[in-house]
Amino acid sequence: MDIFMVLALIGGLVMFLYGMDLMGDGLKKLAGGKLESILAKLTSNRFKGFLLGFGVTAIIQSSSATTVMLVGFVNSGIMKLGQTIGIILGANVGTTVTSWLLSTAGIGEGGSMIMKFFKPESFTPLLALLGFLMIASAKNDRRKNTGTILVGFAILMFGMEAMGDSVAALKDNEAFTSLLTMFGNNPIMGILVGTLFTAIIQSSSASVGVLQALALTCAIPYSTAIPLVLGMNIGTTITPIISSVSGNTESKRVAFSCLYIKMIGVAVVAGAFYIINAFVGFDFLKDTASAFNIAVVHTLFNIVSTVILLPFCSLFEKLAIATIKGKKDEETDTFSVLDDRFLDMPSFAVEKSKDLVCEMANISNESFRLATKLLDEYDDDTFNKVKKLESKVDKYEDKISTYLVKVAEKQIAAKESRVVTELLHCIGDIERISDHALNIAEVAQEISEKKIDFSDKAKQDIKIITAAVTEVLYIAIEAMTNDDLDMAKCVEPLEQVIDRLKRKIKNGHITRLRQGDCTMELGFILSDLLTNYERIADHCSNIAVCFIEMSHDSFETHEYLNNLKSGDVTEFKEMYETYKAKYYME
Repeated sequence: MDIFMVLALIGGLVMFLYGMDLMGDGLKKLAGGKLESILAKLTSNRFKGFLLGFGVTAIIQSSSATTVMLVGFVNSGIMKLGQTIGIILGANVGTTVTSWLLSTAGIGEGGSMIMKFFKPESFTPLLALLGFLMIASAKNDRRKNTGTILVGFAILMFGMEAMGDSVAALKDNEAFTSLLTMFGNNPIMGILVGTLFTAIIQSSSASVGVLQALALTCAIPYSTAIPLVLGMNIGTTITPIISSVSGNTESKRVAFSCLYIKMIGVAVVAGAFYIINAFVGFDFLKDTASAFNIAVVHTLFNIVSTVILLPFCSLFEKLAIATIKGKKDEETDTFSVLDDRFLDMPSFAVEKSKDLVCEMANISNESFRLATKLLDEYDDDTFNKVKKLESKVDKYEDKISTYLVKVAEKQIAAKESRVVTELLHCIGDIERISDHALNIAEVAQEISEKKIDFSDKAKQDIKIITAAVTEVLYIAIEAMTNDDLDMAKCVEPLEQVIDRLKRKIKNGHITRLRQGDCTMELGFILSDLLTNYERIADHCSNIAVCFIEMSHDSFETHEYLNNLKSGDVTEFKEMYETYKAKYYME
């Protein structure tokens, strides 16, 4: 085997791995985060878990990707360890689908013209061309992702063919033949080599594919193929183990569950197989295994081991807990859902980020509610709660914005990109709302300390504008949380009414000041309070307008507001009049 053969083999392997990655990425994007959401909402039923694990892995073509998802879910507190065992077993079977796709490389040898057409080297160029045309002419993400899948599959098959061609000369090489024979005579060595090779490339589908490529041109006996396939199944567990290094105790237990399931499965199946072989002597072990036969071996192992191990899911959970010491119910950090593992699942990462933004908005709303409560009855405990909530919102802003920037750096679909942009704009406004809530609490503290008492008219006016701001804040948050465009359109008319209320209250204060019914000091405090109310309403407007404009793939917020204020917008005027009547002030 000369240097050029090695280079050709490396080139084929790189094409194979890249094609598999490209195809898997396209499949995940086409699913649009639905697969991750389904897994995250799974019940503890092990049989449902098995079916979902099988289905998801068969679609995304990678058990490693599925198990890394599970590590992230458990690390984030979305799932429990016990829920993952059935899914892992299902993923082990689902990953065999790839080997069946690759086994088509053996079709058409010496057959009719029709059968030869079904050889990958015949139809993959057409798939590559179709995929390229779909990507080049794509007007939506769905079409582009479908094209990516087709191109990825074509590259994968070309890579497999290149690997097969590069090692074709090895079939007559005595050294290579001796190496294969060594694995056949020493299955433990074969298992170790298969484990090591798969641990390096971190994909059992890819390593089995390489073995299938070798089988196309070299005479690989079953005695060699079987232990290699068994080892490859163990080697794929390296990915979740690496992924769990930075995780919490529970996520590490998930990774070790993957390892134990594979190791015990191999030990049981291989032990039974070779013990029976010692007494019976399977003649087929000397026969040559085709790419199709290797797919059969890979699938049979995973099905048989799953059938044997599925009833013992709880034992694997106990074994993982015994291995990784720690508190089973350790507290999960609020921000653990912002897991870097989810960056490879942009749709899911964006969904979880939005959930946290909505939590952040509700905290700001609670802060405002407590702050306005202090205006009626001040107490230090409530004031301190408002301060703590404001600090909490600051932390939310820092963590979420940092994570969203990471998501934005990924190649994400237009829909996810729109949501990321919307969230990045909204979190600043939400944080400012909590700041103004704290300012209101400080105004209430000043009123209490100076024993200031507003006139009955001023108190009534403050109650009216407080109710209006409370409603506009509620509408803005609900619109953002539920993606409710109709509610979002209600914000700006109410914000305009709040501006009007502020002007009326200020004018009323000036009138009372002239009449000697009020003081300058009261005026400064009232002005601070009204300014904070107005700013909160402005930030609610920013949130709603951002949501409305982004829903139209635009961000011309100033143009939108100008059109509302100067244009003939009947709906806006009707809502404005309704809110003006609701918050009528004499």
